[in-house]
Amino acid sequence: MDGKVLPRSFKTQAPIIVKGEGIYLEDESGRRYIDGCSGALISNLGHGCPEIIEAVTAQLGRIEFAHPSRWRTEATEEAAREVASMAPEGLDYVWFVSGGSEAIESAVKLARQYYVERDGATTSKAQVIARWNSYHGSTIGTMGLAGSMARRRLFSPLFLEAPKIAAHYCYRCPFEATYPSCGLLCARELEKTIRRIGPQYVSAFIAEPIVGSTVGALTPPEEYWPMIREVCDRYDILLIADEVMTGCGRTGANFCVDHWKVTPDIIVTAKGMAAGYVPTGGIIVRNAIAETLRDGSGAFLHGHTYNGNPLSGAATAAVFRYMKKHHVVENARAQGERLATGLRKIEATNPMVGEVRGKGLMWGVELVADRATRAPFPKPRGASALATKECLERGLVIYPGGGMIDGVEGDNFLIAPPLVATAAEIDEILKRLEEGLDAASKKLLS
Repeated sequence: MDGKVLPRSFKTQAPIIVKGEGIYLEDESGRRYIDGCSGALISNLGHGCPEIIEAVTAQLGRIEFAHPSRWRTEATEEAAREVASMAPEGLDYVWFVSGGSEAIESAVKLARQYYVERDGATTSKAQVIARWNSYHGSTIGTMGLAGSMARRRLFSPLFLEAPKIAAHYCYRCPFEATYPSCGLLCARELEKTIRRIGPQYVSAFIAEPIVGSTVGALTPPEEYWPMIREVCDRYDILLIADEVMTGCGRTGANFCVDHWKVTPDIIVTAKGMAAGYVPTGGIIVRNAIAETLRDGSGAFLHGHTYNGNPLSGAATAAVFRYMKKHHVVENARAQGERLATGLRKIEATNPMVGEVRGKGLMWGVELVADRATRAPFPKPRGASALATKECLERGLVIYPGGGMIDGVEGDNFLIAPPLVATAAEIDEILKRLEEGLDAASKKLLS
């Protein structure tokens, strides 16, 4: 019997993709699409970038694998230097893995070991506080942290639930308050939760600087992250920024936390780290944490077979060199402003666009049945799926999401093209998006 790929869904028949070039994809029939969401905010440098391909190919000719328990490689050490050069000051240590879920679990385990090394094996600091409307990965450990209900329900008997606070969802404030008179109840809830649990039991707080797929580029008020940093400092809790989506230039800054001049204790990143050329993720660690392990037991008691593999190192180093050489972060910022202007014009004219939000080249669009009341479309209407279909028919790929209101209702999508997109390409994306949303709104609101 011929082997078969177990698909993500047996209900759909996805076309076979055969080629990628720049911001474009081509399927088996020869049809071209604009990759308007960089896959899943991964392909930050677009497809088929010769400089990255050459670096990975050259590494294959030298050494394709060396187990990190026995060997160091130049590729991985160069990658660490390149990543640290763009990270906030004081985060100079990098631990490489194969993707975002592994990176999140590495951060959580490192937080626990740090307190054990610092305070002794009897320390009770172990709990990690997270947020609702979040996504931190698909392993059993990361699902207990995350608050994306559609992804969790089936598997909830398998994982240990982490305590959670509400996200900064100003468009649908969970406290039924209004910014700025609210005094940022969403940020203040962290302190209440820490005190309720007891800070002696809490090791870390983890959050996405801009919430990604779960809510669609949910962007915090300017005061939010500085307030969170201050609370973590006051209660001796590590701040973990999940920059799997937002990192590596995506939001028009080296890392998204740079927008608020906040330095986390651990940055988790992946996706854009090697830009899709090799599966890669990692954590960037505050020096004091790494050096506590160095001066204590001398080892991080954690690892994977592909941890720090040379192919990932070669790809990551090449991506970060390319970003600096070609001013990719600056381009993301400039083209992000152009994209934002166009999206706000669509928001003003399309009756089912409730809100657009984001930074750089990471923007979310929330769809509503009634803009005045912000009422969502009934779930059976499949609003985000229809919007995705209409855009795809016009050769534009977007990233749909939903369920952000109460774990069931709500539709949104991300628009996040490669960071190398030109002004003309942004204009073409906006044209196709406007046409797709116009067609979807006529069907959904008729």
